[in-house]
Amino acid sequence: MDLSNLRPADGAKQSDNFRRGRGHGSGNGKTAGKGHKGQKARSGATRPGFEGGQMPLYRRIPKRGFTNRNSKDIVGINVSALEVFDNDAVVSVETLLEQGIVKNPKDGVKILGNGELTKKLTVQANAFSAGAAAKIEALGGKAEVI
Repeated sequence: MDLSNLRPADGAKQSDNFRRGRGHGSGNGKTAGKGHKGQKARSGATRPGFEGGQMPLYRRIPKRGFTNRNSKDIVGINVSALEVFDNDAVVSVETLLEQGIVKNPKDGVKILGNGELTKKLTVQANAFSAGAAAKIEALGGKAEVI
């Protein structure tokens, strides 16, 4: 085996100079591989989802509700999850990602007040609940909205 013996696997390469509809001698003349008559022999393919006049699937399925495109997907974190940080640490969205507390911050991170906090922390997040801000500041920490 050397470089002069290498070649593509069988069927891996297809010739792009295959000319359709160029006479009987070409082996693919007259109908050019489209057979005789019928919808697929004509030019102009049907649109995606067309089922030949049958009621299409996307119209048979019931539709309910709507999605508000202005809504934000905010990740909530309880203050009890902040116990993993050291005293006097600065907690931001990046540090939460590094610790694995938040996997995907999406549109923002909100700190919620469930659980207990025993360390003085400077927490930087997109939003805080009233209870969470009170617990953080009661220990001498800061709740900074970014």
